[in-house]
Amino acid sequence: MPHSHNPIEDKDLLALAVRVARQAGEMLLNRPLAFDISTKTSALDFATQMDKASEHLIVDALLEARPLDGIVGEEGASCPSTSGITWVIDPIDGTVNYLYALPGWNISIGARDENGPLIGVVYAPTVNSIWTAIRNGGAFFNGLPISCNDPVTLERALIGTGFEYDVEKRIEQSRVVAQLLPLIRDLRRMGSAAVDLCYVAMGAFDGFYESGLKEWDSAAGGLIAIEAGAVLTTNEAGITVCAGPSLHPALSKAVLQ
Repeated sequence: MPHSHNPIEDKDLLALAVRVARQAGEMLLNRPLAFDISTKTSALDFATQMDKASEHLIVDALLEARPLDGIVGEEGASCPSTSGITWVIDPIDGTVNYLYALPGWNISIGARDENGPLIGVVYAPTVNSIWTAIRNGGAFFNGLPISCNDPVTLERALIGTGFEYDVEKRIEQSRVVAQLLPLIRDLRRMGSAAVDLCYVAMGAFDGFYESGLKEWDSAAGGLIAIEAGAVLTTNEAGITVCAGPSLHPALSKAVLQ
């Protein structure tokens, strides 16, 4: 059954995603302040358990409210949609940040219908930040409207990125960084693709690129960036580029050289 475009229902979907993201955030904040080095393996187990517990909480809450919706989750939760709405979830985006008690990890909840991304919520409790968007409804940070920086030239651009954990891929990524660094203002690596996309949306970054992103990395943050006026593309090499309309072509070219 196709999803009918009802602005009131879309707002209800957003409100549900916000409520569930906040619940997951509250659970995830309940963690030891730091792990000493000798317990890093148990810390890793803990982070993995928390990732799964967060996904479990989110999926249960969403399906309790909307039992006919579909689910795609990073930790493996999956069910088909009979309502036309599918939720795309990253229960902890920035797991390494979470493991090390660094700020910026977040809960990312997106919803899509047959026309693509519909709802986006990215909640980063450690920096008291919630970004939201409804398709064709603009983007918001803590309830206030936001827009990307534009126009920006490449040499003045502050760019966010991230790296894959696969060593072979990192060799290629380091080559891209070496080419890009002399061309831009500076580079930042915050450890979370969802927040990086939201930073482009609110003008905290001028642009962002990363290779190998999965749907749950960009489902919510990507919609938020687009609704804030940014251009978001993924090229044949698997590099996702997000920036304002004037910067996007130059950044896309620079990361492909």
